[in-house]
Amino acid sequence: MLTIYHNPRCSKSRGCNTMLLDLGKEVKVINYIKDLFTEEALQEVIKKLNIKPIELVRTNEQEWKDNFKGKTLSDSEVINAMVAYPKLIQRPIVVNGNKAVIGRPLELVETIL
Repeated sequence: MLTIYHNPRCSKSRGCNTMLLDLGKEVKVINYIKDLFTEEALQEVIKKLNIKPIELVRTNEQEWKDNFKGKTLSDSEVINAMVAYPKLIQRPIVVNGNKAVIGRPLELVETIL
């Protein structure tokens, strides 16, 4: 089963969810705005994405600009920022077993199906 970490207010995230369902995939949908990430769960997803935590941050979000822009943060501090402000997390994130991708563009999702 695939897991999609989803923000229902995001058109790309909604489009990814629809694409997976249209492909007949069984999908567990997690609204990470409502069902917040824990620090440990976010670390695990980042590990599966094989990226640095800062690469998962939406740096154009106002919360980032107001609280973190221009600061040098450790990986742990970046993760804590995303846990505190979930809108900072890139979306959608699709996980298939030990692999994950940020589904932007949507074609990237096909690489882990």
